[in-house]
Amino acid sequence: MLSKNRIPWQEKPEGSKDVMWRYSENPIIGRYETATSNSIFNSAVVPYEDGFAGVFRCDNKSVQMNIHAGFSEDGIHWNIEDDPIVMKEGNTSMIDSDYKYDPRVTFIEDRYWVTWCNGYHGPTIGIAYTFDFKEFFQCENAFLPFNRNGVLFPEKINGKYCMLSRPSDNGHTAFGNIHLSYSPDMKYWGEHRSVLKVTAFEDSAWQCLKVGAGGVPIKTHEGWLMFYHGVIKTCSGFRYSMGAALLDLEQPDKVLYRSQPYLLAPAVDYEQNGDVPNVIFPCASLHDEEGKVTVYYGAADSVVGIAFGRIPEIIEWLKNNSI
Repeated sequence: MLSKNRIPWQEKPEGSKDVMWRYSENPIIGRYETATSNSIFNSAVVPYEDGFAGVFRCDNKSVQMNIHAGFSEDGIHWNIEDDPIVMKEGNTSMIDSDYKYDPRVTFIEDRYWVTWCNGYHGPTIGIAYTFDFKEFFQCENAFLPFNRNGVLFPEKINGKYCMLSRPSDNGHTAFGNIHLSYSPDMKYWGEHRSVLKVTAFEDSAWQCLKVGAGGVPIKTHEGWLMFYHGVIKTCSGFRYSMGAALLDLEQPDKVLYRSQPYLLAPAVDYEQNGDVPNVIFPCASLHDEEGKVTVYYGAADSVVGIAFGRIPEIIEWLKNNSI
């Protein structure tokens, strides 16, 4: 999300040839930063007033999944509420939820919209809005179970709200492609379109099992820049890495470029070791007028890290490394 505030930033390490690079002080959010948390990860942040606000996945010590609000002056040091968000009724009185996890947040028109994986007879996409990150109003679930990774575009496209998602099943989905859907009113969703499918193993193995949208797509002159996660099943389990794609501005189900190599893969201790080893799971990004981008990602389902890049360089890299 474009920020008028100074976004977290660290220059590329000398001698690095990577397109994106990690913050040297990662993780920025540890697993025990609320009174009851077992882990804090897969969370979303946006510019807010003179700083930043966010919605954070906090699994408690009973390993119950829920989402909490938080605030920060610099986007690195966060004060996260000890208690989960308590929803009020939005466009529906049906706000049942067995669990909430993996939120995304974006500002559209006059309010901040939150999407998350909502437990309602299995995982589906929950929606809520807030004006101040203190009161939250839950709306109708977007889809039938089972679905995950609901990510809104930051503006209407052809007069309609647009959301990416990944239809799934009720387990640790061993498959998954990215689709998008449209809504005239953020209540009724349809016009479902396929966007991004898994690759053949021999073409790009890191994303051959499933793919899912990451943070809110970034609007550029050349298209919507979307960071996403891809998964491979190895002899030691699942491995989640991060790639990028460029989608057409007017028809975002049309993929212009898609990364064949990954941008980031689990390579350091806090990504390789945790409750779920070998996971990089992007859920948010901040960018500024200079083209800098800071990506927030969950690491090993335990903590939050950030990584940096420059949007023009990422797009040029995409053009030269596309499937």
